[in-house]
Amino acid sequence: MKVVLQRVKQAQVTVDEEVIGEIEQGFLLLVGFGPDDNDETLDYLVHKITNLRVFEDEAGKLNLSLKDVQGSILSVSQFTLYANTKKGNRPSFTEAAQPEQATQLYDDFNHRLAATGIPVATGKFGANMQVSLINDGPVTIIYEK
Repeated sequence: MKVVLQRVKQAQVTVDEEVIGEIEQGFLLLVGFGPDDNDETLDYLVHKITNLRVFEDEAGKLNLSLKDVQGSILSVSQFTLYANTKKGNRPSFTEAAQPEQATQLYDDFNHRLAATGIPVATGKFGANMQVSLINDGPVTIIYEK
């Protein structure tokens, strides 16, 4: 599983010119799945993401979590995180999970995030999405498990 996490002041995802998910302060997650991902992988990353302390406290130190600042998550599926560009100029995506498996993992991941009490908005798996954001910092973290 690969996740690109960006701390944002605002983010939204649009499909066919309709906003289907949006948040104010929080995390934009670009999420991709591999064929070996499972419940353990999901639980590990849910814990890491929801407890990550990258928001500033009163002293200006990155010491507060998403829960501490009452932030939200916008989770967007992104199989292209598994692009292999070592050979030729056209990326190969053979290392990504198949769509049926990835859809289930994405749904499970988002449900587990929401079960922590953090509001979660999502994109639409497999859709052509336009994502816009106001990056905060910028702060970008990459998780790979």
